[in-house]
Amino acid sequence: MADTCGQVLLGSGLTVLSHPLMYIKVLVQVGHEPLPPTLGRNIFGRQVYQLPGLFAYAKHITKIDGVSGLFNGLAPRLCAGTVGTIVHSRVLQVNAKLRYPESLQKVVNETTKEMVARSCATIVTHPFHVLTLRCMVQFIGRETKYCGVFDSIVTIYREEGILGFFAGLIPRLVGDVLSLWICNLLAHLINAYALDDSMSHTGEIKNCSQAVTGFLASMVTYPFVLVSNLMAVNNCGLAGGLPPYASVYPTWIDCWRHLSREGNMSRGNSLFFRKLPAGKTYVMDQKRFF
Repeated sequence: MADTCGQVLLGSGLTVLSHPLMYIKVLVQVGHEPLPPTLGRNIFGRQVYQLPGLFAYAKHITKIDGVSGLFNGLAPRLCAGTVGTIVHSRVLQVNAKLRYPESLQKVVNETTKEMVARSCATIVTHPFHVLTLRCMVQFIGRETKYCGVFDSIVTIYREEGILGFFAGLIPRLVGDVLSLWICNLLAHLINAYALDDSMSHTGEIKNCSQAVTGFLASMVTYPFVLVSNLMAVNNCGLAGGLPPYASVYPTWIDCWRHLSREGNMSRGNSLFFRKLPAGKTYVMDQKRFF
């Protein structure tokens, strides 16, 4: 119990610190570009037109809503983090007595247990995730439809029913599962066949390989994150999820196909050195590219 409380407190602190980053990332993911491209330099020092990065975007938000505006949607996100940590911990404890020998089979079994725990936590907390995203996307149309956790829950249930709380759940689950398996299997292959236990600092190198494979897995599965977030706000009554600002997608597969055709599968993946989308024109009054 003490360990779970510690994880909740630590997770809540990290959530608060990282929230402005997620807020800006979500707005970029839905295609909101309130600032026109500017002439800057890329990582090689060459002058190119770039889209505003993290700090310029954050400055723009604070000019409109103040510093507190960077924390829109924080309350439901904290709820999601707390509930998710508790559910994840409880599910893992159920299988804590199972032990496996050192082998690939152990990696498979341990990853399966982690997959079940993460999936349960994701399903239980997804309604709070939807609330978080919609509170953030309200910035685009300056709406106040989703204000407060309980009022927002009533609004979603009244307009969309139970299914409204699980908009975008499938691609999120698929992405989480794929990311976990890619990360753990790659790390196992590197640790088992590329590293020698007689090497010095083997433990540190194994931890590093886990971090690297986690980063690679997140890059590969990023399109699932993007599609999930877009479906969570799609056709929900907010300007950021309705035409003409955004298309209405019947299913997440349609959303995936549309983003793929437009070459936007990595939109929002980076908040630094953001290059202009190829073949697109910036429309100032719409504050996005077409």
